[in-house]
Amino acid sequence: MKIISQNFKLLAVFLLAITFTSCSDDDDNGTTTTTTVVDIALANNLTSLAAALQATDLVTTLQGDGPFTVFAPTNAAFADLLAATGLDLDNLSTTEEDLVRNILLNHVIIGETINSAALVTAGSGYASTGATGPNGENLSLYFNTTSGVVLNGVSTVDNADNMASNGIVHIVDEVIGLPTIATFATTNPALSTLVDALVYADTGAPTVPYIETVSDATAGPFTVFAPTNDAFSDLLTELNVSGLSDLGTETVNAVLLYHIVNANVQSSQLPNGTVTTLGGDITADNTAFTLTDANGRVSNIIVSLVDIQSMNGVVHVIDKVILTPQ
Repeated sequence: MKIISQNFKLLAVFLLAITFTSCSDDDDNGTTTTTTVVDIALANNLTSLAAALQATDLVTTLQGDGPFTVFAPTNAAFADLLAATGLDLDNLSTTEEDLVRNILLNHVIIGETINSAALVTAGSGYASTGATGPNGENLSLYFNTTSGVVLNGVSTVDNADNMASNGIVHIVDEVIGLPTIATFATTNPALSTLVDALVYADTGAPTVPYIETVSDATAGPFTVFAPTNDAFSDLLTELNVSGLSDLGTETVNAVLLYHIVNANVQSSQLPNGTVTTLGGDITADNTAFTLTDANGRVSNIIVSLVDIQSMNGVVHVIDKVILTPQ
């Protein structure tokens, strides 16, 4: 199972397939009836989802062997999406059809049947969906079960564990939009201090308008080495300051630049040597999975929290803040 607990890897718009085989001996020939995830959607009156699947030629895909885990939005959730975007399922352009298909696939985990008990046991984490980013990488989905099962911070599971012959379907109350770096930074509580640092840098004269950039699906792509809250806490102790505001926006801006690469670099593409960030060069060791700054300080890349893929880049979580040359 690819679900990983908090601080581990985990899963944008609305499918989830279930595994339920209804075996009935027909009086005449003893046939077996199979219920696919599409059938489950129809049985739960998810007519808008069914229409979207039809409009994007995904019905046959989700009637396949799978297994699939599908997070299926309600009709009301779908109506909200169409109202907000102005999309007409009966009259989609080629570009719009591709967009809707990708949104639908962002609700589907392919190759696994993940029930609600497994999600709750994991607590939180990331999983890969069937949706893809601009360069073909599979997008990630973040789940958190602190208060129900919440996906990417916006969509809650209302009706879980609808089993089908080719997977499992969980019905959700909102369509899960295609994620950005900001999506994953703001929904994971373990990265809240990083968000605070981005916001604080923006109050000064940042080289990059951080919040605007990481929220823009068309920006980048970027690679972000994201320090945990504990990493920032350790930094404050190391520098003998009580908070980021003691460092000044110019300093925080300079430090943040050392955590951003102007390219989408997944973990398998990390070099064994120089990595050029927006701030300057650091050194990667793709065997030990570490980053070393100009001061010889070593940041470990948390192996279970890599390749968190969004539309505008990828996030790798690290355990120590990278510093500018001292």
